[in-house]
Amino acid sequence: MSARAAMLSLAVLLAACSSLKDDGDIQGSAEKLYADAKADMANGGWLNAIKQLERVEGRAGGTLLAQQAQLDLAYANWKAGEKATALSVLDRFIKLNPSSPGLDYALYLRGLVNFNDNIGVMAWLANQKMSERDQQASRDAYQSFKQLVEQFPDSKYTPDAKLRMDYTVNALADYEVHVARYYLRRGAYVAAANRAQQAVTTYPQTPAIEEALYIMGRAYDKLGLVQLRDDADRVLKGNYPQSRYLAGSNADKPWWQFWDSDKNWWQLW
Repeated sequence: MSARAAMLSLAVLLAACSSLKDDGDIQGSAEKLYADAKADMANGGWLNAIKQLERVEGRAGGTLLAQQAQLDLAYANWKAGEKATALSVLDRFIKLNPSSPGLDYALYLRGLVNFNDNIGVMAWLANQKMSERDQQASRDAYQSFKQLVEQFPDSKYTPDAKLRMDYTVNALADYEVHVARYYLRRGAYVAAANRAQQAVTTYPQTPAIEEALYIMGRAYDKLGLVQLRDDADRVLKGNYPQSRYLAGSNADKPWWQFWDSDKNWWQLW
């Protein structure tokens, strides 16, 4: 081997060693950053954690550590009040990592972000009904939980997702009845009947159907549609013989207020 060839081989070897050293330094640095980020998260330091996790994602790209950092980044943004950013991170993760071992958690977390955004802790405890808020977050939450249940029936997150799906369907039904009630009170009887009918048709097994049938009966009565009124009343009496609406009162505690006011039963997770 010529002296020139020998020197070239040595240069390549040294460069390879330097590259391996750099890779090791980058990996070690990423792991240290991630450990620091987790410590910040444990102490509620969401903004510091976000900065650290963004650096981890950049340095450990293409690794499982980077995937975990993305999921933690979404969670940290959510806890920091940055819902839109959290959802953007999760959408990107779900799109780019269809075979990731953390995909079930990503779907669950996306559902939680929307689910809890629509509930609103203080709004609920202040007696604002979920039905009185914008329902797009509820629909988005339902779709995320549904995808989780269908793709990962054995996931540890699936049982809770199913409960939240049932709860969300009830809330969506209650929203339709809330709108129907609004129309009824303002004399828009056709709109009230149509909205109540939509609730009955779309969400037939939910608690809100009891009031929907009552609203249909009253709206049809005001419109002079006697047969339709009698049909709605007959179904109401047949399915809810002890209905509070038959007794002329609707002051009972609504279905959605399932917690004790002195206890945090709403805190399911």
